[in-house]
Parts: sequence; structure tokens; C-alpha cells
Amino acid sequence: MEPESRIDPRPSTRKRMVIMLVAVGLVLGLLAAFNVFRNVMIGRALQGGQEPPQTVTTAEAREERWQPALGAVGTVRAIQGADLAFEVPGVVVKVAVAAGASVRQGEPLVALNDDMEAAQYRALQASADLARVTFRRAREQVEARTISAADHDALEADLKAKEAAAMAQQALIAKKHLVAPFAGRVGLVSTSAGAYVVPGTPVASLQQLDRVYVDFSLPQRELANIRPGQQVDLTLDAYAGRVFTGRVTAVNPKVDPGTRNVQVEATFPNPGQALVPGMFVSVSLNVGGTQPHLTLPLTAVTYNPYGSIVFLAVKGPQGLQAQQTFVTTGPTRGDQVAILSGLAAGAQVVTSGGLKLRNGTPLLVDNRIQPANDPHPAPQEK
Repeated sequence: MEPESRIDPRPSTRKRMVIMLVAVGLVLGLLAAFNVFRNVMIGRALQGGQEPPQTVTTAEAREERWQPALGAVGTVRAIQGADLAFEVPGVVVKVAVAAGASVRQGEPLVALNDDMEAAQYRALQASADLARVTFRRAREQVEARTISAADHDALEADLKAKEAAAMAQQALIAKKHLVAPFAGRVGLVSTSAGAYVVPGTPVASLQQLDRVYVDFSLPQRELANIRPGQQVDLTLDAYAGRVFTGRVTAVNPKVDPGTRNVQVEATFPNPGQALVPGMFVSVSLNVGGTQPHLTLPLTAVTYNPYGSIVFLAVKGPQGLQAQQTFVTTGPTRGDQVAILSGLAAGAQVVTSGGLKLRNGTPLLVDNRIQPANDPHPAPQEK
């Protein structure tokens, strides 16, 4: 029996591998040729001054008045505020106030059952009344010398003891009635009629909100610039665009050894009770008089390890072109930065698009959409 003939597949495999290698070589060669061609064209364009213009926005460097200020974050605190609780246990029989209501000083809030205490008070009061009558008679008798001075003094002491016992019982009854210790606004009431309360458990909160305190901290190096009476501006995200104005009322005479900060207290009028205790706010403390500063939008400055730079739009042979210059920046406010040196007033400065520029780059100015340049920006709700 003749053996079967077999076809060796290896020549066909080698042929395919050769074709693949040739194809890969052609692709790499085309990519290399394209890269060389592109570099040659770019080089010719640069040598011929044919660099395409870059679209940018510009603004004039202007001198503006700045109010030196120290910024910080603070917390709102009530002028008077308390979590109200009973000193004695008992069952709630009446809740006389609703959550969120405004109350006057001394107005009743919550009452506990005081029937037993009231009955004991009436008994003690009756004993005191009897002792008072007895003592009045004794005083007449001692004047007539029908009783001794010792008996008179004993009856007087007995009267005072019974009056004190009645007063103590009356004070116990008063502890069964929770009243507003000051005028303010009631928070959430956490009890209801029929509930049993134990001493020290808060049943309602009361906050006086006509004025509020704001506590904030500043570094110790600014201690010489802080004094009572200085104006403080307050902003917060709950009221976008609204600025509250207050005054510094106290500066802590002690610096925190852990943070090296000094605690400052400012008082703010609170119309409409918009500010509530516990709010997180931003404050700005005005220090000194206003000062002139050359001002630019923050987007105009590029910060590098070797310095801060801006690009000027200056006239060149072919029109406007970029010119790089180093500047010294100062404080910032909102979307603006102060330029302390390196720039003259009236210069046309590139405010956006500067990252793609170099010296001599042709410029095409389009100021239809300008970057933010607000000294006091506020969140905008859409």
C-alpha cells in the first residue's frame, strides 16, 4: 500500500510572513516621510514669517482703588441661645408654643403635671398663714407683758420656717413650668403632651436672632491690624450676591498655641433673621485705607517656576503680535489680581489664549466674550 502524499505548509507560511513584514515597512516609511515633510513645511513657514495668527482677548491695564482686607471663614453664633430643659422629672401636660414661633421673655413654653406639688403648697401656705396670725397675737401679748420674750421669738422663728417651706414648694412648682428666659425664636420642640421627661433632657431650643455673633480666626502676624470697631463684610452661599456688614466687637487677648491664630468676634445686625447659628460664612475684615493698584483679570497671568508673565498685544511689522513680559503680582480680590511692577497703565494685555503664545506670535483680537473680571463675584443660579 502506497503512503499518502503530504503537502508541506511551511513555504506558504514563510510567504505570508514576508508579505506582512513588507507591509509594515511600507507603513512605517510613509509615516516617517510624512513627519519629515510636515517639519520641513513648518520650518519654511516660520522662516518666511507665515505663522498663523492666534485668536485672543485683550484688556487695558487700569489703576483701581483697592480696600486692603483680611479674609477668613467664620461661624455664626447667637447673641443669646440655649437648649431648654427641665430641672425636675414629670409628665408633660401642655406644650404652649409651636416650633419656629417668636416668644417674649417669660412667656410659657412647656408645663409638667404639678397637681401634687400644688396641693402641698396650699397646705404649707395654710400653715404659714396660721403661724402669721399666731405671731401677730404674740406680738400684742409681749407688748402687754402677758407672754415672755422667749415665746415671742419662738413663734417668730416658727413663722419664718413655715414661710420658707411654702416658698420652697412654690419654687418647685415653678420648675414644672418652662418659660422663655429671654425673647427669641423657638426651634424644634422635642416633646408632646403625655410624654415623661427626665431632668436635663432638652425639650426645646431658643435663639435670639435680632443680632448675631460671627467668630473667626486670623494669623497672629495680623494682630496689630485688628481692633474693635473695624468693618467686617460677610457673604455666604445661602444668599448669593448679598453682603452683610458688621463690626468687630472683641479680639481674644490670647493666641491659640496650637494654631498660632487669634480669635475675633464680630457683631452683625440680622434683619429678617436670615443668619442662623451654626452657619459657615466667609468674612472680609477691612484694614487701613484704600490703595491704588494696577489691575488685571486673573486669567491674564501665567505663573511659572521662574516668574509670573503676561503677554502684551503690541504693534509689529505685520500687525498686532505678542510680547512676553515678567510682572510682580500682589493681592487678589475676586477675579482680579494686582500688578505691583513690570507693567504700565494703559498697556493692552492678553487676558485669554496666552498659553499658545510666544514672542512674536501674530494676534487676532476677539473681545466679544471676555473672561471674568469682577472684584466681588457671587455664585449665579441658573
